[in-house]
Amino acid sequence: MPVYNPPLRDMQFVLHELLQLDHELKALPAHAQTDADTINAVLEEGGKFAAQVVFPLNITGDTEGCVLDRQTHEVKPPSGFKAAYQQYVDGGWPSLSSDTEYGGQGLPLVVNQCFFEMLNSANQAWTMYPGLSHGAYACLHAHGSDAQKALYLPKLASGEWTGTMCLTEPHCGTDLGLLRTKAEPQPDGTYRLTGNKIFISAGEHDLAPNIVHLVLARLPDAPPGNKGISLFLVPKFQVQADGSLGQRNGIYCGGLEHKMGIHGNATCQMVLDGASAVMVGQPHKGLAAMFVMMNGARLGVGNQSLGLTEVAFQNALAYAKDRVQMRSLTGPKAPAQPADPIIVHPDVRRMLMTAKAYAEGGRALACYCALLLDKELHHPDAAVRAESAEIVALLTPIVKAFLTDNGFQATAQCQQVLGGHGYIKEWGMEQYVRDARINMIYEGTNGIQSLDLLARKVLGNQGASLKKFGGLIESLVKAEMHNEAMQEFIQPLMDIGQKVTQLTTELGMKAMRNADEVGAASVDYLRAAGHMVFAYFWARMAQTALAALATAESSAQRPDPFYTAKLQTARFYFARLLPETAGLIRSARAGSDVLMDTEAALA
Repeated sequence: MPVYNPPLRDMQFVLHELLQLDHELKALPAHAQTDADTINAVLEEGGKFAAQVVFPLNITGDTEGCVLDRQTHEVKPPSGFKAAYQQYVDGGWPSLSSDTEYGGQGLPLVVNQCFFEMLNSANQAWTMYPGLSHGAYACLHAHGSDAQKALYLPKLASGEWTGTMCLTEPHCGTDLGLLRTKAEPQPDGTYRLTGNKIFISAGEHDLAPNIVHLVLARLPDAPPGNKGISLFLVPKFQVQADGSLGQRNGIYCGGLEHKMGIHGNATCQMVLDGASAVMVGQPHKGLAAMFVMMNGARLGVGNQSLGLTEVAFQNALAYAKDRVQMRSLTGPKAPAQPADPIIVHPDVRRMLMTAKAYAEGGRALACYCALLLDKELHHPDAAVRAESAEIVALLTPIVKAFLTDNGFQATAQCQQVLGGHGYIKEWGMEQYVRDARINMIYEGTNGIQSLDLLARKVLGNQGASLKKFGGLIESLVKAEMHNEAMQEFIQPLMDIGQKVTQLTTELGMKAMRNADEVGAASVDYLRAAGHMVFAYFWARMAQTALAALATAESSAQRPDPFYTAKLQTARFYFARLLPETAGLIRSARAGSDVLMDTEAALA
């Protein structure tokens, strides 16, 4: 049976040693009193909840799936999910990083990031129910009216109600400008919505008494395309002025999707049949408002794959230490046994170290982005808020696409470590592979994320945002240029930084002549850029580990093996994973002709 141990030590390393969270939070008035002891205590309890309450439901939830009653349109999630959600609410976990004005605890988003990583490791399908509520809360917090905030945010913050985002329709996914759902104005200022939505995660369930749906639709006078989309709030049960629930609204589940993975989450076909709704924000400005939730979801999806990478690694490592097969190429390592544990074999270590390097690199990046969001929201200096927003916007498609690509690769390689047992359900590893696959697809496919990165976030402002991140690399290189112990990390970091900069310039020039050049290069470009970002964080983690080991040596203390392990993982990343960029850059330079001049091949 699978196991899960919350990676609290590595989280503490990232938060307190790498990111210097205590120092960063002191600059934010809203979080200045939040100290390391408080954060560690919260995450320790959060880890217990994830491992002891949610994790045991992962395989059973995958086996049972969700059941739709077609007469009542009610969906029953797997056994245990509702009880676990109630424990989640009773423990105060939904309010962790919510605004104190609406009943939240007001802790930094970076703390919630770590908590949700553990929940995703424990059970991605279950975690999607409360996870989507955070996005609905953030969207309403940013764009809702005062009355809407007062009525809905306390319920979402407490977890009493859950939320969803209803975007996709049968004929349109990413191209939301094609959506057809209609919103008819009513004399009382409300709207009646009619249409169909598909792929709505957590669209119907019995975990909470009400579900707050955020729905994109068109007014009768809406212009075509994205400029004609408005955002509406559609509760499952209509909400009275005092917050009590009224009659059932005209939105219901018409069918459940039969999926490759995340079986424990209700992925619904939602029917809007004259559903009563109120508008959020301004007419025809709905897509911009929904982007608050969409961008949060993209970071959240990266976090899902980070969680799966971690738990898959833990189980593959445990198996590799226990399973005996063949002898080491350099002679027996367990002579008392008929064969050696497979962890002695180089290729098994390659697969394990790939997952470990991607998990720890992804954790550093994800926590850094969450800290940027905290600074964007709460830093007293407007310039710092603006720069934090700019950098997190640049990194969001990388978090979504790079971490999910890595997650699928890592879970598949961890499955490979288990050999034939990895293909068998009872070991749990094949579920991680199936669950990880959706993360590359929803919330904007990774190809769309690649276009967003190259066309909008990089070339859209002539590389200004990329240069700002490049400034972080330059500062690190300058600080460590003459540190001999850091050269094995600094030199390749400097090299990939220069190569991505040069590639960006080349692609920008090509794009001015032929826009297809961007589409042809974007996927390779994002992956190369993702490695550049990981190289930066792995160099910083190596820097931090070396400093800790040097301190121990100077004080004649026994070195902490944690830092030795961190250095070994950093060396593996730079030696075995970063070199992938050579092929990526070459492929990105191949141009669009070899793709677009394929009429005969694709006839």
